[in-house]
Amino acid sequence: MDSLNRMAIELADEALDFAEELGVGAFELDDGATVIDFGIDFPGGIEAGLLLAELQTAGLATVQTRMDTVAGAPMPHVELATDRPDLALLGSQKAGWELAVDEFEGLGSGPARALVAEEPEFRAIEYTDAFDLTVLAVETDRLPTAAVADEVASRAGVNPEGVYLAAFPSASLAGSVSIAARAAELAVFRLFELGYNPTNVLTASGSAPVAPIPATEEAAMARTNDAIAYGGQAHLTVREDADVFEDLPSTATDEYGTPFLEIFEEVDWDMHEVDPGVFAPAQATVDVVGGPTYALGERNEERLAESFGL
Repeated sequence: MDSLNRMAIELADEALDFAEELGVGAFELDDGATVIDFGIDFPGGIEAGLLLAELQTAGLATVQTRMDTVAGAPMPHVELATDRPDLALLGSQKAGWELAVDEFEGLGSGPARALVAEEPEFRAIEYTDAFDLTVLAVETDRLPTAAVADEVASRAGVNPEGVYLAAFPSASLAGSVSIAARAAELAVFRLFELGYNPTNVLTASGSAPVAPIPATEEAAMARTNDAIAYGGQAHLTVREDADVFEDLPSTATDEYGTPFLEIFEEVDWDMHEVDPGVFAPAQATVDVVGGPTYALGERNEERLAESFGL
């Protein structure tokens, strides 16, 4: 398999080449790193969000929008499909890099994680990347600094001028689009948490509604999680049957039905205190090759409508 970071750099170059058309901005930091602003000081948009999701999956997924409804109201939904869920989703898209440098805080996703490869899923998929350029998408409401880029460069083992940081807030259109693209990733990661070998997942597809953009980051974090946990759908084709599939959807948790704003406030926004099972799509189909097909969970249109203010 080619380097995930090499493939992502081609998409980062596309964002730079078409920055004006996408409504994104870009600038170079003092250490030579490049920041691509997908929604902090620039408006971004749906197309920017789709490209951001492609960046996060290192180009190994097809990402597109479709029109659907939430509680009868027309709303855009994001669809993602990949034949390499191990690399595209666990090895790249998963938001698993917690960045805290001085006053900066952000959550990193994308192929830079594969250069560090310290998260347990990298041992499961048996992949570590090696490349001299890297891309990290950072969910944050402030622009990264040179100190942030230096931290990424140090951990990823590259020079700072080889670092590309794609920054986006949850409360942005590009952010809402790219987060809606995570339904399949959350399904595959949930199976991994339940002890299922992720290399047995052959294909993964997912969809979720694009949450409306609220005024604050906290409200956006809650809405985008509601979009997946109560409106997200996933389809997985797997090699081996298992008895853990029934615990895959968010409906399997005790917290199901509680708005994420309440869930987060209850734990004072410490995500580590939240039951990880709730970070999953509402509905999933698991198709075992040569075996049964499981239809699991259900969407909760009433909860979505309340969360989205419909």
